[in-house]
Amino acid sequence: MNILLTGSQGFVGSYLCELLLSRGHTVIGVDDYSKYGRVARSHDDHECFTLLEEDVIEIEDKSLARFAEIDVIIANAAMVGGVSYCNDYAYEILDRNNEITAATMAMAIKLWNCGRLQRIVMVSSGMVYETTDRFPTPEDVICTPPTSMYGFQKLTCEYFCEAALQQHGLPYTIVRLANVVGVGEDATLGCETITSGNVKLMMSHVLPDFVNKVLGAQYPLHILGSGNQARCYTNGKDIAYGICLATESKAAENQVFNISTDQVTTVNELAQAVWNALEMSRPLKIVHDEPYKYDIKTLIPDTSKAKALLGFEAKISLEDSIKEVIDYVKHSQV
Repeated sequence: MNILLTGSQGFVGSYLCELLLSRGHTVIGVDDYSKYGRVARSHDDHECFTLLEEDVIEIEDKSLARFAEIDVIIANAAMVGGVSYCNDYAYEILDRNNEITAATMAMAIKLWNCGRLQRIVMVSSGMVYETTDRFPTPEDVICTPPTSMYGFQKLTCEYFCEAALQQHGLPYTIVRLANVVGVGEDATLGCETITSGNVKLMMSHVLPDFVNKVLGAQYPLHILGSGNQARCYTNGKDIAYGICLATESKAAENQVFNISTDQVTTVNELAQAVWNALEMSRPLKIVHDEPYKYDIKTLIPDTSKAKALLGFEAKISLEDSIKEVIDYVKHSQV
């Protein structure tokens, strides 16, 4: 297939782009490097990859003839970061991401009306489940509006898809991603450096932050909140595989899927796993700092639908993901 992938140079996008190309697809990537700055990705020189260094918001204003052969759009671009980033830039996240979604959907509708485009795949988030008390959480649970702006905006993206189907007949697939871990997640441009204990955090998410803290000799280790927050930390390769299957499968048309591992881990357990992986000589000691207001206590997606309809199952263990991130953080500090 010919695929248009927005946010192709970002954290999830780079995993996804590499896998799509390896599976024989042709990819046009759209990215303006606004999150991390200019970074080299392994897929940059692939013969079936073309990068358009453009702002997704402005793409509809330019010629759509260059997208005349596109079969599927994967709407992956978003302004996103860790919990602190989402708190500090709440208005910008809501405003900017709505603009990105509206521009992407407008382009998709025009291409659909031209007769070639088959579907749009919308990359959403498990954050839409913020208010649920049903675990594991299936896709058909009624999602009331989240209180976090990021979760709220991701739910808004899904309503854009529903509206485009209702009015224009544009088919969609929505993939709700779990907490993604892996390499390539660096500090977000414009985000203030956060101090936690004696360590300045240079990353955006909990796993690389823990690695950074332990390597920085922080003791005791500082954790936001009780540490009992439960998550399903899923490797970026598995996330990309799930999105690929949803993109390629006809059975995924007008469906919503949770893309996640089934392995549930608390933040305290994650900290201990990082401590053990780095072979620290003394027992782990933890200090619990004040939690962020919109940090979800429990996020455990039900993956049975993705298994049944897509044949998806996450393969990479958290232990292997931790080793990957440790190597990446060490290399980044050189």
